[in-house]
Amino acid sequence: MRLLYLVGITYIAISVYAVIRGPVPVGATSYVLAGDPTQDGAVWFSHVKPFCNTLEVETLHRQTPPPTSRGGAGYSAACWALAGRIEEARDVILALQGNERWKAAGVVFAIGHPIADMGDDRSAGPIMELVIEFWPNHYQALYHAGAARYALGDYGLAETHLREFLRHYDQNDGWTRSAKRMLEEIDTQ
Repeated sequence: MRLLYLVGITYIAISVYAVIRGPVPVGATSYVLAGDPTQDGAVWFSHVKPFCNTLEVETLHRQTPPPTSRGGAGYSAACWALAGRIEEARDVILALQGNERWKAAGVVFAIGHPIADMGDDRSAGPIMELVIEFWPNHYQALYHAGAARYALGDYGLAETHLREFLRHYDQNDGWTRSAKRMLEEIDTQ
């Protein structure tokens, strides 16, 4: 019984001490990087991804610029795209030359693809359409852009994207069957 009293008194003493002392101050965690041009875009993105949203993306790019490389540009475009700022993402890619554009679009696809796979058509559709603007035969982006347009009731663009998907993708699998099913339903509209 004495042991229980001792445990109880210890618990009360620790609780009183915690109340008197107050909360432990926590230093601000900073995700700000220097924007070193040699830094890899993926590393930059891993630090700033939580800020790739509508409210913070502009300030993020101003205060924490991405590396000045194709990788930096691709991840910067992906960040803008995640925030729904497709025009800004497009501008980043357009600033690149030649083959660098479709490669940056590939980075955007890699970041946006999980959104498409989760079925968030409103968010994924514009991201996938941005990808096919710079990489027109990217069959996965074509499929997801078509599926997003279909889900949103925009059957004209859905048909265009899905027919292009079938032109570039020759596997007889679930993706092909799904695209054909959507096209059949579009034809009955």
